[in-house]
Amino acid sequence: MCYLEGFRQKLAVGGLIEHNDLILAKQKLPMYTGLIHTHSLLRYLVLILLVLVIIKALLGLINQKPFGKTDNLLGLSLFSVTHTQFLIALLLYFVSPHVSFGPDTMKNPDLRYWTVEHSLMMFTAIVFITLARITAKKLKDDASKHNRMLVFNAIALVLILAAIATSQRGFFSLPGSSAS
Repeated sequence: MCYLEGFRQKLAVGGLIEHNDLILAKQKLPMYTGLIHTHSLLRYLVLILLVLVIIKALLGLINQKPFGKTDNLLGLSLFSVTHTQFLIALLLYFVSPHVSFGPDTMKNPDLRYWTVEHSLMMFTAIVFITLARITAKKLKDDASKHNRMLVFNAIALVLILAAIATSQRGFFSLPGSSAS
């Protein structure tokens, strides 16, 4: 199903579709396409930074290294990119044909996943990434900082990988394609 048809069905389910609404849906399609591609590309940057932060924290903890400028910069970069990803996701949430708030949302696995499950898992991961950055800055000793960055970001990585695995799209798929 093309995005426009899904968007049309979403509008029709809510009883909102009229001729003018269809024109509006066509105008929102390029915005949706741009947002979904940006969101999909940024996920790789988030994952790369997340893995780098986890590895750096693990090595810092094992080798008893000081929590230095590089650790701080990687944590800040992850924090910034993750929050940019969140802002794009928030916009997507309101224009996506895969998000619906109708009575059948919880009965439809695709709608339920994108409306509730994906959003909740990713938001929880962002909370852990945010807490890692904010609380590590307030800790005094380097081992505690490395440990905080390691544990909280590892939890976030597990949540993100679980969300990707349950999306039924596959890790390397593009928007609109399926994993099969």
